[in-house]
Amino acid sequence: MEKKKKHLLVRILKGTGITIALLLLLMFLLPILFPGKIAQEVKSFANDKLDGELNFKEAKLSFFEHFPSLTLTLTDFSLKGSKPFKKENLISAKDVSFGINLKSLLFDKKVTIDKIFVYDAKVNVLVNEKGEANYNVYISDTKTVDADTSTTSLRLEKIAIKNTHLVYNDKSTKVFIDAKGFNYVGKGDLNESIFDLYTEAKIDSFDFTYDGEQYLKNKKVNADLITQINTNSLAFIFQQNNLKINQLPVEFKGKFNFLNNGYEMDFAIKSEDSYLNDFFTALPPQYVTWLDKTKVKGNTDLALTLKGKYIVSENLKPDLAFNMKIRDGFINHNEAPIPVSNIYLNFDTKLPQLDTEKLQVNIDSIFFNLNKDYVKAVIKSEGLSTPNIDARIESKVNLAQLNSAFGFGTMDLKGNLNTTIRSKGIYDKKQNKIPVTQGTFVLKNGYIKTDYYPNPIKNINVSATILDKLGNLDDLKINITPASFEFEGKPIYVNAKLENFNNLVYDIKAKGELNIGKIYKVFSQKGLDLEGIVNANVVFKGTQNDAVSGNYSKLQNSGTVRLQNIKTTTEYLPKPFIIREGLFKFHQDKMNFDDFKATYGESDFAMNGALQNVIEFVLTDKAILKGQFNFSSNYINVDEFMMKSEVVNTNVDTIKKETGVIIIPSNFDLQLKAKAAKINFDGLAINNLNGGLNINNGRLELKKAAVEIIDCKVQLDAVYGNQSDEKAFFDMKVNAKDFDVKRAYNEIKMFREIVTAAESAEGIVSLDYKLAGILDGNMMPIYPSLRGNGVLSVSKVKMKGFKLMNVVSRKTGKESIANPDLSKVDIKTSIKNNIITIDRFKFKVAGFRPRIEGTTSFDGRLNIKMRLGLPPLGIIGIPLKITGTQDEPKVKLGKQTEDLQETEYEGEVPAPLLSEEIPQN
Repeated sequence: MEKKKKHLLVRILKGTGITIALLLLLMFLLPILFPGKIAQEVKSFANDKLDGELNFKEAKLSFFEHFPSLTLTLTDFSLKGSKPFKKENLISAKDVSFGINLKSLLFDKKVTIDKIFVYDAKVNVLVNEKGEANYNVYISDTKTVDADTSTTSLRLEKIAIKNTHLVYNDKSTKVFIDAKGFNYVGKGDLNESIFDLYTEAKIDSFDFTYDGEQYLKNKKVNADLITQINTNSLAFIFQQNNLKINQLPVEFKGKFNFLNNGYEMDFAIKSEDSYLNDFFTALPPQYVTWLDKTKVKGNTDLALTLKGKYIVSENLKPDLAFNMKIRDGFINHNEAPIPVSNIYLNFDTKLPQLDTEKLQVNIDSIFFNLNKDYVKAVIKSEGLSTPNIDARIESKVNLAQLNSAFGFGTMDLKGNLNTTIRSKGIYDKKQNKIPVTQGTFVLKNGYIKTDYYPNPIKNINVSATILDKLGNLDDLKINITPASFEFEGKPIYVNAKLENFNNLVYDIKAKGELNIGKIYKVFSQKGLDLEGIVNANVVFKGTQNDAVSGNYSKLQNSGTVRLQNIKTTTEYLPKPFIIREGLFKFHQDKMNFDDFKATYGESDFAMNGALQNVIEFVLTDKAILKGQFNFSSNYINVDEFMMKSEVVNTNVDTIKKETGVIIIPSNFDLQLKAKAAKINFDGLAINNLNGGLNINNGRLELKKAAVEIIDCKVQLDAVYGNQSDEKAFFDMKVNAKDFDVKRAYNEIKMFREIVTAAESAEGIVSLDYKLAGILDGNMMPIYPSLRGNGVLSVSKVKMKGFKLMNVVSRKTGKESIANPDLSKVDIKTSIKNNIITIDRFKFKVAGFRPRIEGTTSFDGRLNIKMRLGLPPLGIIGIPLKITGTQDEPKVKLGKQTEDLQETEYEGEVPAPLLSEEIPQN
């Protein structure tokens, strides 16, 4: 009996060994027997089913890459996206492996892919503003196919992703996700049309950004998810999804459907009865660092919902809602003696259809204690540009204790702050509506010090009240009596009473010296700079109506303000404007400038004069600032006043964007007597400017100005204004006598482009011309917009190497006219719709009497009629027609020519402001 047992055991062991050996042999033989078939079938399947360029270095078939699965591994794998991102990679990976179903391969002679493994990959999901995505690379069957006729199929049971960098950039929803160290395993019967996908996911670093604002950064994520997927409609149902963002547990449920032209979504994310400490771990890194030294207790509930359709073409957007509650909160930073306790918050906000004008914010209550001190508030708001507000805010707090308990870090605060504010109603400035408001703000013995500057602002005392019983600007009263502080050992005092903001009644007193550069550094980050000193002793008292109506005797405005090294910026200029020194004296509505000196980049300015309407200009946004000045400069670089240029990278090449035109403020009415020794404009040197310069209603006018250009005295009248940031209009009259035509061609860009024939000219000419048109974002003329006429007078000019006359010389066999000398010829031209029309003119050369008329275009096309009068009197002549271009003119016998095609400017061209002689459309 014992022998039979041993014999049976030996047979079992032999059988097992043989089976294992056969399996091992099969593992080695199958990749050898089927490699061509499997690789070819997978490639064929990819070509049929993928709408994207697929590339890889080599294909390897093995059992041992992902044991025990038989896998086809593609190394250095890349797959480009679908339209409109066919040039961008959707996936690039070190290895992508496709698991092959062994049973299907051996018995059904089919290659069935049931697993996908992706290692060390970069997944780049892109969606443009129209909702078009790059992931639509899988081509679904358009008709039912018998399963037996297909030799390759995709019946996924498992997807595994390891150490992957996932980027999701959706410009249609303004969502940006960056997930590094992304590890994912998904299992399910993926070959069914509707299946459940069980997922485990871990992310080492997760960033989430919405509309440019980063909400999550470097967060660790762990997730166990169950997702129902309907491949027929491409719909996702998130049934049971438990996530952990750092230490904060989050439950996620919802639906997501892909539509033909957008998405349909119903998401609900919540974290119930979580610890407040865990909530802070899910915030950006600076809060986590703060948390290391802070004791946080309490419970919180969070809920976020996003529900609706997102279809850009139909202007449909989902509804967004967020709610947060905090109960029994407690915060104590770095063992502060008095903690923040009894924190209570009920915050609810809704954004219907993602429309900010429908924004609803409801802070039903917020409260906390600092020992016996407290802060409490109820704030409700609906709308954004004209919000309906209901707010009650009250505080009695020691700022030093508050600062210590919260641990503000870079700021040291002291003082006692008491506030009481009640405000209810609609804010709509256009309709003269503000909330009915009553409030007080009292700060005693205030103190502010930051890490950015060693000395504090101290002895801050402010007592302010605001009152409006009727809910309009007429009834608004603001009193600041008094306000004072001390900085760098120098005190500042301000008292102000303001009433009726539609007809402002003001009483303001200010005295003291302030180093705004140093006070800026108290609040500024290092690397930024603002300099300057203001020394003021002023009194402003009066009403807005008296200032506007000219009742200056009723105004009591007086005092002085001295400025030194003030650096200012404005939306109109790309560089800072620096006031080196200036004394401003106030009297009634005027502000006098004494010894005002300033710089802007390389440019320098000196001014003396006065501004009127200063008070109204400062206090309202409709006032016009008026003034008269004497203005002088040693050097002005006009190029520096243009908007800063930008360089944009595209898939094709690098394009330099327009620099932007010079912006003229619309609320200035300034008259200047200007003198400038040197001016640079786009490489053109202008000397000894002397004339009247007016800035009014968004226009700059130069009247009867005298300048020197290329050593020629020029009389100039001009009007300039901007239509937008990228376009401007101009109208000018120029009279220049006896200038060097060669220098004009070489040094003046506009002359070179309008009088192209002057390239070969040498000698003296004069110009009397009127020209108007539109300038582009680089301050260069848009040629179809130009309108003009005038005379170019030739005194004595050599046209050596003039291509047109050279061709005429060859065609007619008259060598003596190849390089003509012109004298005492007036050439009248007009400009319209990209065409320069040349009136008939005559001249003599070597006994011949040429007569020329016709048209040419700014892109160099020619349509010229010429009659070559033969000696001795030119009675008999040869008719010629000249076409082609200025670089390659074509001369033929005959009179008939074809008109050049005009190009009309499609934008707005203002009527000429200086002359009605310029032809109009």
